[in-house]
Amino acid sequence: MQIARELGETVGVASACVALDVPRSSFYRCSSVRPPTPAEQPRPTPARALTAQERADVVGVLNSERFMDQPPRQVYATLIDEGTYMCSVRTMYRVLEAEGQVRERRDQLRHPTYRRPELVATAPNQVWSWDITKLLGPEKWTYFYLYVILDIFSRYVVAWMVATREANELAGRLIEEACTTQGIQRGQLTIHADNGPSMTSKNVALKLADLGITKSHSRPHVSNDNPYSEAQFKTVKYHPGFPERCGSIEHARAASQEVFGWYNHHHHHVGLGLLTPAVVHSGQANLILERRNIVLANAYAAHRGRFVSKPPRAAEVPTAVWINPPRPIELAQQGDLGRPESRSSILDDPGASTVGRLSSNAPLELNRLELVAQ
Repeated sequence: MQIARELGETVGVASACVALDVPRSSFYRCSSVRPPTPAEQPRPTPARALTAQERADVVGVLNSERFMDQPPRQVYATLIDEGTYMCSVRTMYRVLEAEGQVRERRDQLRHPTYRRPELVATAPNQVWSWDITKLLGPEKWTYFYLYVILDIFSRYVVAWMVATREANELAGRLIEEACTTQGIQRGQLTIHADNGPSMTSKNVALKLADLGITKSHSRPHVSNDNPYSEAQFKTVKYHPGFPERCGSIEHARAASQEVFGWYNHHHHHVGLGLLTPAVVHSGQANLILERRNIVLANAYAAHRGRFVSKPPRAAEVPTAVWINPPRPIELAQQGDLGRPESRSSILDDPGASTVGRLSSNAPLELNRLELVAQ
């Protein structure tokens, strides 16, 4: 290549490459020398092109009050039926593109770009998620409505209720009683929900404002903005003890009470390091993890050969739980808080501790509010 480069300065690159049997592509690639590109010449205007006045006339007709909301094809067909030909449909589009007017010409409502909610909880009673789901009734087209409020950090069901209808008055009462039971202070809590009629109602918004609670809503038509409530509904409805259909509202309440008792106090949640929601919500996670580590240490001492890589350790509880965690660039700017090791909504940080105290050992059951609905 060096010889070809030196020879090319005398006889030219093409002749040097032919004489030395060197491909010119390899020569240019190695020497980082590219053949000069000819300067772009301005495209000559064809003789059959529209004049400046004719282009202005086309723009004036397309933007006139008569045709301002019609596409060029419709304008072309209307004019030609009236005996007028200005230009082809493609030329109309070229003229509009040159004027920066190629877009939807009809007056339509344009939906705004909604910002995705980004919520983080580092302890219980910081962020709640609530939703309403239908329970099948005894007959076709009959339903009961299950209201559930969930703490996203501990997955603890802080309040639930079964009603015969969906009503924002009942939702407001349920949230107020849940805050009273959990001892929520003003400015402490954020409640997230989807865009259902009860969630976005004025009564619920005023109730949250009176309680000093920050509200958050999912984006329209985005199902994964409220993942914890949706996942919890699936866990409850797929429980073997939960009936496929409820014979009465009393049956629905009894089944819900049984399954929520199991969920809070006996369900070992994968997202909580196989701890129960009640243990994490009450701040007893560290004590349980210490006991588990003692058992695993004894097992390692008794059967060390069965553990190849390292001594076993109990799974830790996440230190921060997100609804829509920030992207990696945003996380780098935020620092250590909630730095995820994966793109999941649960952020693992070994050695973390849980805080918070449970003010009530049982979830709130506001079945007496059904009298208001009835």
